[in-house]
Amino acid sequence: MFERLQEVEEKHSQVQEQLSDPSVTSNLEKLRELGQLNAELERLVIPYRRYKKAMEEAKSARELLKKETDSEMRKMIEQEIEAQEASAGKLEEELRLLLVPKDPRDEKDVIVEIKAGEGGDESALFAGDMFRLYQRLAERRGWKFEVLSSDPSDVGGFRNVTFGVKGKEVYSQLKHEAGVHRVQRVPATESQGRIHTSAAGVLVFPEAEEVEIQIDPNDLRIDVFRSSGPGGQSVNTTDSAVRITHVPTDTVVTCQDEKSQLQNREKAMRILRARLYQVELERQERERADERRSQVRTVDRSEKIRTYNYPQNRVTDHRVGVSIHNLPEVMEGNIDQFLEALAAKERSDKLNQPA
Repeated sequence: MFERLQEVEEKHSQVQEQLSDPSVTSNLEKLRELGQLNAELERLVIPYRRYKKAMEEAKSARELLKKETDSEMRKMIEQEIEAQEASAGKLEEELRLLLVPKDPRDEKDVIVEIKAGEGGDESALFAGDMFRLYQRLAERRGWKFEVLSSDPSDVGGFRNVTFGVKGKEVYSQLKHEAGVHRVQRVPATESQGRIHTSAAGVLVFPEAEEVEIQIDPNDLRIDVFRSSGPGGQSVNTTDSAVRITHVPTDTVVTCQDEKSQLQNREKAMRILRARLYQVELERQERERADERRSQVRTVDRSEKIRTYNYPQNRVTDHRVGVSIHNLPEVMEGNIDQFLEALAAKERSDKLNQPA
């Protein structure tokens, strides 16, 4: 680790020299590029220098301790050594985390799909609750939230709903939400007051740019039809709904929320690109023999990542063993505690991976 940090410090010194070069200061594009690199390097250089200073202070204090005979002074020096070593230890841990390679997708926007699973109507209602949870979370974070496609249930909620979220490092925050979310509660339709268990599946895809995923128009089959609402009633008198099938992968995307066929087609292509991008990323990860983060393909209650227990007012994330005893607040999008714990687990897992 320290060899890497020394290299970073040397690189930082070189960048500093270039930033003071008149030929660079007159080149705005080069100056901006070096400024960004300098800021990135300083994330490591500043705590590394603090670490080195703390270690030097502790070393000097130990040397002084060897010569000191006064008991009171020795006690003060020992306390100084302890404080400097504690500071160095914290800085070393911080540096280890900073050296963890970032997921290149972390800064991307996302497309999220929520699918009702086992549990019938109650599952669709819970899928609607999860949709509102992420909508509230986006509002809290100042993210842009856009519904791309929805299939409402007759009783409320959704059989399937897809939405996009745009903002700073959205994928880094939402990627751990992918999986099966299980709910335990008494459904509104339950006359006996019995607790039911149902589930909704959440899939999170980094949104792909057109330059990242090239789709051959010849590989697409595009069908248009009249959109319909719950129960099959028509909600549009024109053929505005769009179904796009990517024939090579048999990936199907349907959008009918907009009144314009063009708008539905644009949204469907965004979803399709995100799905194909995820497939390509998984293929590359398998080839590199990396451990693949699986997303939910079937919504099976036994494969849950998080449980929302209404009778006990508790939400538990089973991957990190964290429980929050304030379910209404969680359902309003306050899931920061889960997100922070999952991010910490990801960093820890990367640190513990064999070189």
